[in-house]
Amino acid sequence: MYEWLKHVQELVEEIDLCIRNQQDESLTLHHLAAKLGYSEFYVSRKFKEISGMPLRDYMRHRKLAFAQKDLRDTSQSLLQIALRYGFSSHEAFTRAFKEAYGVTPSVYRRNPVPVALRTVIKPFDCYLLECGGKIVPASAGEIKTYFVKIPEHKFLHIRNYESIGYFDFWQKQSTIPGQDCETVCGLLDSIPGKLDDLGGQGMDSSSGQVMAFINEPTGRICSWGIPLAEAYGVRLPVTYIGPVPAGMQLMTVKAGTYLVFEHGPFDFCTENALVEAKMEKAMRDFDYTATGYKLDKMQGRVFYFYHDCARFWKYVRPVRRCRASKREE
Repeated sequence: MYEWLKHVQELVEEIDLCIRNQQDESLTLHHLAAKLGYSEFYVSRKFKEISGMPLRDYMRHRKLAFAQKDLRDTSQSLLQIALRYGFSSHEAFTRAFKEAYGVTPSVYRRNPVPVALRTVIKPFDCYLLECGGKIVPASAGEIKTYFVKIPEHKFLHIRNYESIGYFDFWQKQSTIPGQDCETVCGLLDSIPGKLDDLGGQGMDSSSGQVMAFINEPTGRICSWGIPLAEAYGVRLPVTYIGPVPAGMQLMTVKAGTYLVFEHGPFDFCTENALVEAKMEKAMRDFDYTATGYKLDKMQGRVFYFYHDCARFWKYVRPVRRCRASKREE
């Protein structure tokens, strides 16, 4: 299974590369199977087994996801966009777009409401694996700590008051209509202006999507004694006045000081659990008394969690000055 998780990861990366470079001749089952060295039938069967959908459907939805962003962010004509992503005509593109998103491309361009894009499949995501990877001896690096000031912003999200951890969060959300991982990530992908967006897609902080913990009286009591609701969403400018998808919440997060615990790039498959253990230990052992700050446990404060193994793992925790430090100022 591990080998085929890697192969599917290779496939989804190759598919996105072909779409970006308009290499339609390479975007075929024949080409993709040949690249892996397996028969078309076997590749097609294994892809569906792991992803839950036929490979041809995944490729079609990914093309539409790219087209959606061009509709929203460029002034290209509908025909130009249709031809760019392999549709034979304006009409064929319109039919496929409406079937996928419930609105025509022209209607969407006039009013770019959130739509559930087909987000890129991530075979090694811990939600799919039900684990955090296996621990092996590795030089997972050290944890950096530093303070940052984050301006006032908005946080568009779903939240759960009972979940414990990432996998449990999505398991519980999947029982709520329209709140499953794929739908939520797809809707968030279509929101413009995300503060953390580096062009990634779905379940990845490079796409602007982050986990968070919100200090809420009705949340679960966490290990450091405060009630937290687990959340998943995107940070947006404080000026954001766009739509809020059904089932999501939009809150204003006041400007504040945060303490960041950061680990650099690591290999998800072999180091994820090791890095997580290091992060937890660093946060548990951190000596606040030497800094003049303490963890901010006030209601409404938000703890952000960024997990993007190609760049970093970050916990961003709200802090505030100790009273003694204020007197000294």
